[in-house]
Amino acid sequence: MKGNEDVSASGMTRRGLLGGAVAMAVAGAVAEGGTAVAASGTVAQVPSLWHEFTRDPYRHPQIPYIGRAGFGGGAACLPRRPVVADVRDFGAVADGRTDCSPAINRAIAAAGKAGGGTVTIPPGTFRIDGLIRVGHSNVVLRGAGSGRTTLYATKNLTELIGPYGSRYGGDKSSWSWAGGLIWLAPEARWDSLTAAIRARAWPFEGWTGNRRDEWRTLTAVDPARRGDWSVTVTDPTGLRPGALVLLRLADDAGHTLLRHMAGDGPGPAAYTWADKTKLLSYVPYEWPVRVTRVHGREVTLERPLPLDVRPEWDPRFTTHVPELTGSGVEGLTLEAVQTPQQPHLLDLGHNGVVLQCAYDCWVDDVTVRHTDNGFGLVAASACTLRRTRVAGRGSHHPYFCREGSHDNLIEDFVIEERATPAPAGTQLHGINVEGLSSYNVWSRGDMRMGTFDSHRGMPFGNVRTDITVNNNGRHGGDASAGPLFGARFTHWNIRVTNGRAGLMKIDGLAPYSATVGISEVREFDQIDVPDFDGDLHGRLELYGTTGALRPRNLHQAQRDLITHLNGAGR
Repeated sequence: MKGNEDVSASGMTRRGLLGGAVAMAVAGAVAEGGTAVAASGTVAQVPSLWHEFTRDPYRHPQIPYIGRAGFGGGAACLPRRPVVADVRDFGAVADGRTDCSPAINRAIAAAGKAGGGTVTIPPGTFRIDGLIRVGHSNVVLRGAGSGRTTLYATKNLTELIGPYGSRYGGDKSSWSWAGGLIWLAPEARWDSLTAAIRARAWPFEGWTGNRRDEWRTLTAVDPARRGDWSVTVTDPTGLRPGALVLLRLADDAGHTLLRHMAGDGPGPAAYTWADKTKLLSYVPYEWPVRVTRVHGREVTLERPLPLDVRPEWDPRFTTHVPELTGSGVEGLTLEAVQTPQQPHLLDLGHNGVVLQCAYDCWVDDVTVRHTDNGFGLVAASACTLRRTRVAGRGSHHPYFCREGSHDNLIEDFVIEERATPAPAGTQLHGINVEGLSSYNVWSRGDMRMGTFDSHRGMPFGNVRTDITVNNNGRHGGDASAGPLFGARFTHWNIRVTNGRAGLMKIDGLAPYSATVGISEVREFDQIDVPDFDGDLHGRLELYGTTGALRPRNLHQAQRDLITHLNGAGR
């Protein structure tokens, strides 16, 4: 059965269960006037959008369903894998002189050869003159805590691998938005990736390569609606529960897929898509998802569909490169040698932690310091970044999310105020999302600098919630990458300490968006105009209200619904 009317073991529909769960999630009696009495007795403001969402959570026009974002479909706890190696047994020494990167990589490789497990790094500072690679699934690199274990990186990626030019031409360095000194990516792709960089060619990035030709069809998919949890396929023989597949949607000559990502309607229909060459390079849209059940020709998925599935987009499930899954980095600080930040787009690659072609992976209790770019998601999906921090001399991208990254969760994150003044010619972005990346969540953040950087490439369905931000950054993005926003962007409970607008209040910019419970803001020097003409169907509610908003955190409230549904036997 499709959609949100599935029947539980108790005989109740999913919609009926949701109604009961929502009452508990709000934690108070909701009055007709839009207020709730919380457990503390204080009066809270409950937006009408929240009530609307609970009635149709998987297909709401403005608010995306992101309750299953992150590792394990939104799992509250991350795995604890057994310890199989200690880096000291492979030659690592916390003496400040020994290059420990070979020893750490040998320990990681040994864990991979053993089928997975945890590699421990004890307290102390370990010098690394090379990058650290996690290329095998189910391997965890774990320090003793971000305040106790430090990896001190003496070189950048330009020195270690070579100059990384841009496929878009010019003298830009792609280390400005790719690659990490701790790099999680499938081992099977590593040699081709580094060889291409050394040859000054554009290397593999996404799930099916830059030419998007490294795949084969598993089966065609019948038409379905956004929000469906199951689809009907032509041939289910190549599918099994637990398998990761790509849902591949190609665009047509009228760019109706891109128009659908923007919410459909007159505005997207009138928009000029054909000259947005960078945006067009991001399609077909590739969405990785696990199969949970195969029953005849009906296939149930781990998450509901992010878009409609229409025959004109040649929908199919396909293969992809072998994913990195079940791996993580925990409990350490990565500190780069302190050098001045480079001019915009000329970063040398003092980068932090990057997850690439990773699914169900994580980063927990990790700080990066003095990096060009902090934490990156590149064609990564269903990953969790938890208790992460960007500190030091200031970064170009503290966080970047690009190249079709979906369903990720970044929570309890901090961007510290820069320790040194910004050099001339540099730029600060913030929490970046671009390149048709969708259904990602940034939650419970403390941004002492930066901005909400929708970096063009029409990301859609993303949520920022329960964040305090000193909005002093600027968004970026090439004009050929097209719109800043697609449909269903949501900003929920955002506290802007300096009162600057700059992509905070988005009801006049983003189609079918929701801005709920945000501080009053004013325009400053970077003033954007909407990409689409006409009525954007953006919703603004409880403007100027933050502390009294209920629910305070949109992601947590949606995840609570899952808990109640599971408890009811979904």
